[in-house]
Formats: sequence, structure tokens, C-alpha cells
Amino acid sequence: MNWVADNLLCRLDAAEAGAATPLQALEALFMAHVAFVVSNPGIPRMLFGQLQNPAKTPAKSVAQSLLSRYGERLVRLLESAKASGEIAEDLDTRSAAMLFIGSIQGLVMQSLLADDVARMQQDAPVLFRQLRRAFAVRQ
Repeated sequence: MNWVADNLLCRLDAAEAGAATPLQALEALFMAHVAFVVSNPGIPRMLFGQLQNPAKTPAKSVAQSLLSRYGERLVRLLESAKASGEIAEDLDTRSAAMLFIGSIQGLVMQSLLADDVARMQQDAPVLFRQLRRAFAVRQ
């Protein structure tokens, strides 16, 4: 799990660095996360296996820390997108960050159930467009 956290965060750093705006950074993070899972399909299986254990394990602790750091990054970007007028001023950024991560988790679960991890890359752009609409400035 330490390898997963380090490598995913490294990919997210690179994705964010290449974006011109906060909203573009959010989209880049979404696509980078999906690409990471597609290239490492055993990771979700390993994590789901860890979740079956009711005890607090080192792997679960690392995963919780990763989700916390990831969530903080998303809140920061969402707040920046609000400040720049890219998304609605009244958006609850904590809830939006959970929706962002939960959307990726849903893609992962569906692709594993369908035994087609590559499907995530087809579905991710459409799903992100829906997230962007949910976050949009209302006229």
C-alpha cells in the first residue's frame, strides 16, 4: 500500500502540474487516477481484500492516509475553482471531493464486476463531464 500511495500521488502531482486552471487540474487528476488503476488492476482487489478484515491493519491505515491527503488536495482545487469562477460559489467542497473519489471507486467496482478494467477509460470522460455539470455555476 505504501507503493500504491507513493506512485498514485506522484501521478497526481504530474497531472496537476500540467493543468492551466483548477478545473482542468481536477479533470487531469480524475483521468490520471483512472489510468493508474487500469495499469495496476490488482490494486483494487488487494484493497477490497484488506477491507474484509474488521481489524485496523497497516494497509488500511495507509489507504486512509492516502484518501485523506487526496481529499485535501481535491478540496484545495475545488476552492481554487470557486475563487476563479469555474464552479459554483455555493458548492460544498468537502462533499464534492467525496463525490469525485466515489465516482472513481464506482468505476472501479463496475469494471471489476464486468471483468473489463479498460472500460474505465471509456467511461471516465463521460462521468467527469457529469461531475463538472454538478459543480457548475448556475445561471
